[in-house]
Amino acid sequence: MKKINDLFFKLAEITLVIMLSAMVIMVFGNVVLRYGFNDGIISSEELSRFLFIWITFLGAIVTMRDNGHLGLDSVVRKLSLQGKKMAFGISNVLMLGCCVLMFYGTLKQHGINATTRSAVTEIPMSWVYGVGYITSLAMGLMIIGNLVKLAKGNFNESDLIQVQDSEEVVTAHTQGAPK
Repeated sequence: MKKINDLFFKLAEITLVIMLSAMVIMVFGNVVLRYGFNDGIISSEELSRFLFIWITFLGAIVTMRDNGHLGLDSVVRKLSLQGKKMAFGISNVLMLGCCVLMFYGTLKQHGINATTRSAVTEIPMSWVYGVGYITSLAMGLMIIGNLVKLAKGNFNESDLIQVQDSEEVVTAHTQGAPK
């Protein structure tokens, strides 16, 4: 299972690199064409916007795996071990609820997005906003995994703090201290 998980995230990272590269090439090429030749590729603007949406959502998945999202942990750090477990459980249940809402919202919009096409490239908008399915499912599975690990007691106390204040992250990296 770990190999499949690692493969998924490696593919997500490679996809992010490809999408970002394509976006940079399209935007830079369009700038050169506009300023150098007074011409441009109309579809590159729209495709760049769509790629940006996908990069944002896929990047959020990868960042969640690495616990890279910023947050405020000053209250959680002061809690006892039992309090940290409760806060961890509550926050993960709330995040799982958000994933369910994202999936449900994407599903409800799917019919409208499938029949609506983008202005220039005429791509069905369900392809653009369908990333909500991937994001909600991937994050939901990670959260369920965290809740199962919590129920089994497979967490260290430091693992119960999922986010860190930005200043602590900077201090930890500059001083070489472990997270």
